[in-house]
Amino acid sequence: MKFVDEAFIRVEAGDGGSGCVSFRREKYIPKGGPDGGDGGDGGSIYLVADNNLNTLVDFRFQRIHRAERGHNGMGKDMRGRSGADLIVRVPVGTRVFDPETNESLGELLENGQRLLIARGGFHGIGNARYKSSTNRAPRQFSPGSLGDRRDLHLELILLADVGLLGFPNAGKSSLIRQVSSARPKVADYPFTTLYPNLGVVRLGRSRSFVIADIPGVIEGAADGAGLGIQFLKHLARTRLLLHLVDIAPFDEDQDLAGEVRKIETELAAFGGDLVDKERWLVLNKCDRLPEDVMVARRTRILDTLGWQAPVYEVSALTGAGTDRLMEDLMRRLEQIKLESGEATRADDPEDAEWHPLDSQ
Repeated sequence: MKFVDEAFIRVEAGDGGSGCVSFRREKYIPKGGPDGGDGGDGGSIYLVADNNLNTLVDFRFQRIHRAERGHNGMGKDMRGRSGADLIVRVPVGTRVFDPETNESLGELLENGQRLLIARGGFHGIGNARYKSSTNRAPRQFSPGSLGDRRDLHLELILLADVGLLGFPNAGKSSLIRQVSSARPKVADYPFTTLYPNLGVVRLGRSRSFVIADIPGVIEGAADGAGLGIQFLKHLARTRLLLHLVDIAPFDEDQDLAGEVRKIETELAAFGGDLVDKERWLVLNKCDRLPEDVMVARRTRILDTLGWQAPVYEVSALTGAGTDRLMEDLMRRLEQIKLESGEATRADDPEDAEWHPLDSQ
């Protein structure tokens, strides 16, 4: 299924039904009086988060969503039936904006969460409600009010704990294939990944986290080079970033530290707090280099960058070093949840506190 993370739709809630003008007419009851009933309320429109959806592609084919109109009132004091509410299912992580003002209308972050986006019209009043001691044969009624009508901009932000960053062909897709059941396309040419992929890393029955792979970012992406920076938004809700660097490029004189800085520049250009997120450096394809060359390149990169965060050497192809990386990630994520109050410390020794120095 094609991955689509943006959609523009129009929603039209149901109008309220009109009230009825009617008078009771029965045999032997010459002056029955007014008996026009009220109309029904119009149906409202709700967005509901659904774990079974992972793309907004359906909204490319159905852009207009209308709720049912309330039925008109009838004689014999019968009220019109209210219109049924319309439920529009969207993936978990969907944000809703007003396209004209760019105002945020809400976001759906949990399965089953509901968001009212268009309220149905109020019902009209029948003439039976206007009768009084001085107005015994009213012919007044009120039409139902119009339901809300608005255009919406839907934006899907993938929910992941860890995000992968790096230039094209750094090995991000290979890494996510190695550590999870996700099977993104892998090839020996740039921009193999054209849309984000999610993988679940399982380290035990109750220990797992979600990792996100996005298309590679290159220099000038903020100005539209390559695939641009449109996919960086999928890293906005991650707790931690892994910055992958190909430690064994074809060009031995390639400035690897410079590539890291170029990515940092694009993160800053994107805005938000991405550039300030905790970020670990992962030197990939270490299996292609002799030990002494590997150590020399690692030292040169770290000295040039003045890097203080954790650094790992892995081979996404063979799996070397990935087990330790995933275990340290899991422990760090557990610590972050503890610090933020999202979880309580368990008695399991695997939940022991993690320190960055453990990875050095």
